[in-house]
Amino acid sequence: MAANRRDFLKLIGAGTGAALLSGITGTDKAEAARSPAMTESEGKAMLYDALKCVGCRACQNACKDWNGLSADSEEFGFIYDNPPGLSARTWTLIKAREYTFNGSPALLLCRYQCMHCTDASCESVCPTGAISHQGAAVIIDQEWCIGCGYCVQACPYDVPHKEHGMNAGPAKKCTFCVDRQADGLEPACVASCPAEALLYGERTELMAHAKSRVETLKRDGYADANMYGENEMGGLHALYILAERPSIYGLPETPSVATSKTAFQWLSGVAAAIVIAVLPFLIFFRRKNKDKEPAAQVSVESGREG
Repeated sequence: MAANRRDFLKLIGAGTGAALLSGITGTDKAEAARSPAMTESEGKAMLYDALKCVGCRACQNACKDWNGLSADSEEFGFIYDNPPGLSARTWTLIKAREYTFNGSPALLLCRYQCMHCTDASCESVCPTGAISHQGAAVIIDQEWCIGCGYCVQACPYDVPHKEHGMNAGPAKKCTFCVDRQADGLEPACVASCPAEALLYGERTELMAHAKSRVETLKRDGYADANMYGENEMGGLHALYILAERPSIYGLPETPSVATSKTAFQWLSGVAAAIVIAVLPFLIFFRRKNKDKEPAAQVSVESGREG
């Protein structure tokens, strides 16, 4: 029981901290959590080239292997519909979309993962401060996440997810392999790509490479080729080279930071943390009082017999 009590007190502490910070806007909170030396154009990033991707899913499998993620349930059907989307167990995903290019049917491949936004909506709405920046990476602290689901609703890219069921637990998503980066290694997905569709390095250098690549693609007939991520959400650290407009890939053209209800959500998170912390004690005392009732009843009945 003592261990559980410590967990509950931790939740109360998290809620109290959120209450003290409730006057800060979501954008200010993101700025406060970010390293002072890091701006939206600095830090490590990865670049995905949708036209070099061969759809092998090596990145998807490497992510699962490195992070020890179990498989999602799959059904028979088109391979790129299994699994159908990102989840608490699938943090990176290759999907295919059918479209028409120059009058002919074609398959449009795209990779989906956490974008590690400079101005992260998930961080803005988190009531306990469980989501923060570690350099360029946006990380969910699994010990402090109370599973409220605000980040799940706020992300414009539908990235954070929780398990289904009563014991859903904390939200989960790509960690940008901060553990590998700390050891001087590339993210597992990048290291596994056989087609060099994924690159890792300094964001400014990757952007320069992407812009040059886009110009080449336009000369080769891809009139709508573009780089995605330079300015979206203050600057993404998962950059894309696309053959068509972002919306054709299912990416939002103008994503925005969820800040309008941040203060209310933080206070709601405080209330949720307090309820979670207090409820077990209320149940304990209620049961304790209930255990006393039969003894009191016997005492009354004994008096009547006398």
